[in-house]
Amino acid sequence: MPRSRPAIDSELAAALQTIPIGPNGVFDLTDIPATRQAVRTLAESIASTIPDEPTVTADEIQVPRAEGPDVPVVLLRPQNAPGPAPVLVWFHGGGQVLGFAAQDTPWLKPLSAALGCAIVSVDYRLAPETPAPGAAEDGYTAYRWISDNATDLGLDPTRIGLAGQSGGGGIAAATALLIRDRGAATPLFQLLMYPMLDDRNTTDSSREITDIGIWDRSTNLLAWQAILGDRAGTEDVMPYSAAARATDLAGLPPTFIGVGELDVFRDENLDYAAGLRAHGVPVELHLYPGAYHAFDMFAPQSHLAASFHHTLNDYLARLLTEAPATPTAQ
Repeated sequence: MPRSRPAIDSELAAALQTIPIGPNGVFDLTDIPATRQAVRTLAESIASTIPDEPTVTADEIQVPRAEGPDVPVVLLRPQNAPGPAPVLVWFHGGGQVLGFAAQDTPWLKPLSAALGCAIVSVDYRLAPETPAPGAAEDGYTAYRWISDNATDLGLDPTRIGLAGQSGGGGIAAATALLIRDRGAATPLFQLLMYPMLDDRNTTDSSREITDIGIWDRSTNLLAWQAILGDRAGTEDVMPYSAAARATDLAGLPPTFIGVGELDVFRDENLDYAAGLRAHGVPVELHLYPGAYHAFDMFAPQSHLAASFHHTLNDYLARLLTEAPATPTAQ
């Protein structure tokens, strides 16, 4: 007997009625260039309604690499931090095909001020123009740059964490794997907000979540096709392209994962948390009942969103202010 799907939380259901969904909706991937422009317009409109945080500066920096194009980042720095500030390397959402680093600046600046941390928001290359693992390579380049230059920037090289949202959460996870496998200094943590981890789309939640309208199965399949092309769902996918493909999760940093019960990514997130724990990695896992993908973005005034942000901000505050262990060798 098929099981019934849990109901959407009432506050989130009300918010869903105001979100444009369907062929021309917020995550329409049948016309990626048009949707990118729509996302940019929406982000700029939202930014205009959020008061600026004047105590945090924002600088656009081109991070060089040995080969290939520079990696653009937005460096946010609190002016009143006591001593060298810790650093959060941030990856924006958008399914790895949409979005841009500055879209998150309006809410990252208050977070930077509240935590007394710098934030490096990475403007990683998007698919399909840059297939995976290009975005993770950009993340690794940005991480190494801030690790190598933190002292000169007045930041703390021993307190650097990774964080990302949705597609950016998947890139944060892949970046952590690259950092480990290339022997760079281990991040303090990886904070993964409903991360996009598995191109195979074989979990129960990937099959069940088909009609909510917020990054459902069909959209996810289109996104992975853009990211991987004909490799999607085959054996020819490395963990740096889809972190759920990793079979060895030992040596990764402490991990926070938060996801909604009605998110297409639910089960791949739960599986990843279980795999990390089985390999001895400390994991803090939060599952939100009645919540769809990115519920905190689309229903920011809801009780579930407030609970989620309180929990992840508390995690960041604890991990960024703890006395750091000696990082691994370069």
